Amino acid sequence: MALYERLSEGAIQLFIYLFYVLLIAFVVYCLYVRHIHSVFDHIPGPPRDNFVLGHLPTLLRETNSERVIHDKLLEWAEEYGPVYRVNNLHGVALVVTCPEATKEFLMSPKYSKDPFIYKRLSTLFGKRFLGNGLVTAMNHDVWYKQRRIMDPAFSSSYLRGLMGTFNERAEHLMERLEEIADEQITANMHQLVNCVTLDVICKVAFGVDLDLLKKHDSPFQNAIELCLQGMVHYVRDPFFTFFPKNKKKVQEIKDAVELLRATGAQWINQRKRAVENGEDVPKDILTQILKSAEELKADNEEDNELMLDNFVTFFIAGQETTANQISFAIMELGRHPDILKRVKEEVDEVLGTRREIFYDDLGKLTYLSQVLKETLRLYPTAPGTFRWLHEETVINGLKIPAGCALLFSSYVSSRMEKFFKDPLTFDPERFDAHATKPYFCYYPFALGPRSCLGQTFSQMEAKVVLAKLLQRFEFSLVPGQSFNIKDTGTLRPQSGVLCRIRHCSQSTS
Repeated sequence: MALYERLSEGAIQLFIYLFYVLLIAFVVYCLYVRHIHSVFDHIPGPPRDNFVLGHLPTLLRETNSERVIHDKLLEWAEEYGPVYRVNNLHGVALVVTCPEATKEFLMSPKYSKDPFIYKRLSTLFGKRFLGNGLVTAMNHDVWYKQRRIMDPAFSSSYLRGLMGTFNERAEHLMERLEEIADEQITANMHQLVNCVTLDVICKVAFGVDLDLLKKHDSPFQNAIELCLQGMVHYVRDPFFTFFPKNKKKVQEIKDAVELLRATGAQWINQRKRAVENGEDVPKDILTQILKSAEELKADNEEDNELMLDNFVTFFIAGQETTANQISFAIMELGRHPDILKRVKEEVDEVLGTRREIFYDDLGKLTYLSQVLKETLRLYPTAPGTFRWLHEETVINGLKIPAGCALLFSSYVSSRMEKFFKDPLTFDPERFDAHATKPYFCYYPFALGPRSCLGQTFSQMEAKVVLAKLLQRFEFSLVPGQSFNIKDTGTLRPQSGVLCRIRHCSQSTS
C-alpha cells in the first residue's frame, strides 16, 4: 500500500513537473509570437483571428469549405494593397502583387524558395515525396546542376520529335469520344483528358505504355489524386495529422507516395539494364535522370532517392496541370459559342480534314494559343510560388524585415481590375499580338530561372488535343453543372466539365 502511495505521489509530481514545463514553453512561445508581431505589424493586413494562430483559422475554413484559397487572398489584396501580411502561428508570409517586386524576386536567382513550404513538399506525413528534386531544391547550385542536365529533354529539337506521340495519344481520345458520341452518353472531359496527359507523360518521359482510356484498373490516377490531397493538408493544416479521424486518409496518402516511388524505382532499374545491355534508349526524361546520376558520379542510396524525387516530380507535374488547363479551356469554349466558333474556324483553316498535326501547324494556331493563354490567366493551374526573404528590403515603399516568406500568386494578380479590365470575363483578345499587356502580372509558369521547365511541352500537348477535338466534334456543356474551381493545390474544374459530344456532321441543335 505504501509502495502504491509512493508511486502515485511520484506520478502526480511528474505530472505537475510536465505541466509547468509545458506552461513555461507555451509562455515562451507566446512571447516569441508577440515579438514577431512587433517586427511585422507595420505591414498592412487583415485582423488576425487569434493571437497565436494568426490567420490560420480563416485559411483552414477556406480550404475545408472547398473554396479556392486564392479567392480570399484576392479579396485581401483588393482591400490591403500590393503588399500585405498573413500570420500563420509564428510564421509570416507577405502576399505581393506589385509588378516591380514580382520582377525583382522571381527573375533573380538570389532569392531561394521558401524553406517551410518546400520542405513540407519534400515529404508527406513522414514519407519522402518530391525530396530534393527540381521543384523543391532550395539550394540554387543543387537546382541548377539538375536543371542543366534535364534541359536536353525539353529542347526544341527533342520536342519536335514528340509530335508523333502527341498525335497518337490524342487519337486514342478521339476514338473514345467517337464511342461516346455514338452511345449518346455524357462525357466527363476532365477525366478523359487526365487519362491522355498521364499516358503522354509516361510514354514520352519514361517509355511506358499505360493506355488508360482502355485500361481502367491502373492505380496511378488515384495515387496522384491522394498525393495532391496530401500536399494541401500537409502544407496548409499543421494539425491535420493529430486528429484520429484523419488516420486512414494519412495512411492512404503514404501508401500512394510509396506506390509512385516504387514504380519509379522499377522503371529506372529497367532502363539501367537496357543501357547496360547496349540497347537503344530514347533521350527522354528518364534517360536524363540517369545521365544526371552518371555526371554527378552518383550511385549511393541518397543519389538513388534523388532520381526518384525527379521521377515523382515529372510524373505528377507533367500531366496534372496540362489536363486541368485543357479541361478549363473546354469549359470556357462551351460557355462562349462565339469564341468556340472562331477557334474552330481557325483549326479547320489550318488542318482541313488532315488527321495528323505537324509541329509547324502549332505556330499557325494563333487564336487557339490566345484561348490557352486566357485560360491560364483565369485558371492558372499552379497558381502561386513562394520565395524567402533572407535580408531586409523595401517593397512598394514598405520596409520589410528579413525572415519571412513572399507569396506571388498569378491567380490573384491576373484577376485584379487594375491589371486586367473586366478580369472575370474570358477574353482571348487580351493576348492578341497587338494588344497592350501588363508586365509581371501574368505568370502561370512562374518567371525567371525557376520557371516551369515543361511549359513548351505542356502547351504543345494542349494544342494537339484541343485542335483534334475541335476538328472532329461538336460539344456542348450539360446544363446545371457547376463552373466552380476545385482547389487541390493545383486548380481543376469542380464539375469535371460534363459535355454532350456529337460528330461534326451532326446537327448542332
